Amino acid sequence: MTHAPPNPAVRAAVRQGLSVAVATGLYGISFGALSVAAGIGVLPTMALSLLLFSGGSQFALVGVVGAGGSPVAAVATAALLGARNTLYGAVVTPLLRVHGLRRVAAAQLTIDESTAVATAQTDTRAARAGFWVAGGGVFVLWNSFTLLGALAGHAMGDPRAWGLDAAAAAAFLALVWPRLASRTAQLVAGIAVVVSAGLIPLVPSGVPVLAAAASAIAVGVVAGRPERARDADAQVDA
Repeated sequence: MTHAPPNPAVRAAVRQGLSVAVATGLYGISFGALSVAAGIGVLPTMALSLLLFSGGSQFALVGVVGAGGSPVAAVATAALLGARNTLYGAVVTPLLRVHGLRRVAAAQLTIDESTAVATAQTDTRAARAGFWVAGGGVFVLWNSFTLLGALAGHAMGDPRAWGLDAAAAAAFLALVWPRLASRTAQLVAGIAVVVSAGLIPLVPSGVPVLAAAASAIAVGVVAGRPERARDADAQVDA
């Protein structure tokens, strides 16, 4: 009986997935602590991590609640940020080709990190391995450290004094930064930042995020038209 030689691309994807899972899971402790500090109990905090399982949406919801924003603004902000996972699903579905319960599991694990690891691979088997290792690893570690942070929240006092409120922003910036290579992406990000920062002192919590997202979509659509036109012209010339 012969065994297929190990695939170096798969092994590299597994290592990458594990490293991303550990790095992401660790800052789940900041979410747990901040959620409890915002007045959300331990059980609701764990429900958010287990069921919603979208770090950006979770931090946004807790941030709006902690700042005194309305429940409607909190849910709307979380839902808007969570909608990006639908787009991720369209990207990873052709790679995974799963059905039944595995499709349900894949849907739950389709997040920034699992999508990033999967799409970074050039081999289909490696993409699948990276997706499952990153997604599953983040799920386990994120929820474990969320619980730890929630239980330790009261003992730590204000988690912002420890810098935990900045941990999530730093992690997401690290994920987004490589995507800002094009001028269009830089323009979209810059305008979104200006809109959000300008509205913070003027409108209720949660609204700046919604406005920034809306402006980013609008600018992205308009700015992307010339690039799409050039691509179409290039295809015609070819």
